Amino acid sequence: MNTLVVRPTRVRTAGVRQQILLTAQQRLMILMLLFAAAFLLVSMRLLYFALFDTSSGQQSATAFVPARADIVDRNGVPLARTIDGYSIRVVPSKLLNNRQYLADELHKIFPETSREELLAKVSGSRPTYIRRRALPDQVAAVNAIGDVGFDFPREKERLYPQLSLAAHVLGFTNAEGHGVTGVEGAFDQRLIDKATRGDPLALSIDARVQGVLESELSAAVSNLEAIGGAGIILDVHTGEVAAMTSLPTFNPNKLTGSDPATRRNAVTYNLYELGSTFKPFTVAAAIDAGTVTSMARRYDATQPLAIAGFKIRDSHPSRRWLNVPETLIHSSNIVTARIADELGRDKMEAMFRSLEFDGRPHIELKERAFPLWPKDWGRITTMTTGYGHGIAVTPLHLASGYAALVNGGIWRPATLMKLGDKAPPQGRRVFKAATSARMRQLLRLIVSDGTGKQAEAPGFRVGGKTGSAEKPGAGGYRRHSLVSTFAAAFPMDNPRYVVVVMIDEPKGNAYSSGQRTAGYTAAPVVKKVVMRAGPMLGVFPDESRDVDVSELTPLLWRNGEEE
Repeated sequence: MNTLVVRPTRVRTAGVRQQILLTAQQRLMILMLLFAAAFLLVSMRLLYFALFDTSSGQQSATAFVPARADIVDRNGVPLARTIDGYSIRVVPSKLLNNRQYLADELHKIFPETSREELLAKVSGSRPTYIRRRALPDQVAAVNAIGDVGFDFPREKERLYPQLSLAAHVLGFTNAEGHGVTGVEGAFDQRLIDKATRGDPLALSIDARVQGVLESELSAAVSNLEAIGGAGIILDVHTGEVAAMTSLPTFNPNKLTGSDPATRRNAVTYNLYELGSTFKPFTVAAAIDAGTVTSMARRYDATQPLAIAGFKIRDSHPSRRWLNVPETLIHSSNIVTARIADELGRDKMEAMFRSLEFDGRPHIELKERAFPLWPKDWGRITTMTTGYGHGIAVTPLHLASGYAALVNGGIWRPATLMKLGDKAPPQGRRVFKAATSARMRQLLRLIVSDGTGKQAEAPGFRVGGKTGSAEKPGAGGYRRHSLVSTFAAAFPMDNPRYVVVVMIDEPKGNAYSSGQRTAGYTAAPVVKKVVMRAGPMLGVFPDESRDVDVSELTPLLWRNGEEE
């Protein structure tokens, strides 16, 4: 009997397995090649975009561009920026709860809004906002009421992270996101333009210096029970505004319910007769014109000056003859009027026009007032404007004028833009350089020996002039309503900054030793501001330096001299 052998079947099975394995390897290789080709294609595509296509980069960059440009101070500190904020809206037709109950609950969350107003909103026929710019805890509280009739849309919101700091400089925006006042209004197109809104708008303002000016002026206005105040710090060589404040102020984050009067910028929009702060302009014009040729020349101040049935008097009569330095040190209306009279109408008017006291102040803001310019430049007007009566300008006019007075005689417009490496605005000569040098001496004497003694900040070489002017009213000037101003510059041996502080209707109380005049009210504010802000501005105290006034000090009468 023969046995059956099946070896050929094993051989065929092994061959089939080998064939299947080979096929799988081929497919795997093909798949790997496909992956490699796809990877190479994507890599080359990415390389192409990186080297030759810029459109995608532009699109990704614009994805982070804000709807409205940030506003920053000169050091990059954010002053205004746009964020995604919450609003609270009610759709009355969707409300489920009792309207009276909803008004009660909403009034607990928003106590500053009357219950009647809230009831009217939830009972109305149309959707309306309960609160725009709502805080997160307010959104959470309304959401917790649990009514589907409330919704919380996300909206672009302008935020002022420094609260009321520099409020009048910044201004505010409306509900549509457009600027209304301040820098927001003046640069509205720049701030929303797609080509420029990606770059912050850098101001000349220094937030630190702004804080100093605001805190010191606010404290003085409060302590003196005044109705308001204004202050500005100005770079005398570039016209850059380092700080500008107006009191009372407001918080641009919370306009609802605030007094619209607080939004008025007193530095650029309010007009004042600034009194004796004008006297240095008159003296400078007389020196320039050759009307005053000697500081030793003496003028009669023994009695009031009678002119056209009107008498010009001194607030603190010296009742003696005064030379030029003494005229400014003792702030004599009588002598200043005599100098203005000798100078004449044409030259006085030309001087004021050269300082642009006949037009709106030069700065980027829209809120700029036109001065009260004399209609009749007769002889008496020439004399009274010489000591700051009969002409009304803004504090910014005064600051720009003092910058020209001390910087070598060049007038420049003020600016709120950080210049950086840019050249300062084009200026023009309004006083001779020698006249400016003489005025630096005289202004320094007013602080060291005259009515501005309380502005003396040790080591900072402050110079300036007081001005205490009665406010005009029905039937004449109001004797008990003063505008007290101190216009200063420092350091006077090489002036860098002008500081103007104005206090509107200060009360004479214990804080000012019972006095309302600028020497006791505004001058001390300048001292405090200079001592705190000077180092921030790069000016440090140095008591080894000062203006050389040695040729003028022998002219001062010191025996029995009044304070």
